[in-house]
Amino acid sequence: MATVSYTVLLATVCLITIKQVPDIGVSYGDKIFHFLAYGLLTILWFATFLLTFKITKKSAVGYALIFAVVFGIIIEVLQGTLTVSRSLDVYDMVVNTLGALLASFILIVKNKVLR
Repeated sequence: MATVSYTVLLATVCLITIKQVPDIGVSYGDKIFHFLAYGLLTILWFATFLLTFKITKKSAVGYALIFAVVFGIIIEVLQGTLTVSRSLDVYDMVVNTLGALLASFILIVKNKVLR
């Protein structure tokens, strides 16, 4: 399942020690990565809840949003407690949440969930 693989990959990338992160020459590149990564996470979990678990679109958006936000918070806490090279960053939590919220908004509009 692609969703579970992506979730495990995201957790792994967020928790391993990366010796040298390439400089992509973009201000706030780390925050952009977080925003996009958690937006994609939300979309993938929406599809999984909708197609695999056969729940309504409205519930699927809600569950995907909650999952992505809680997952992001847990990962940040783990970075602050389990890793030596990473630290808990409240701004990462905020950006993760914003990415999940935007993806949820797009899903709501695209799928006309609230009608």
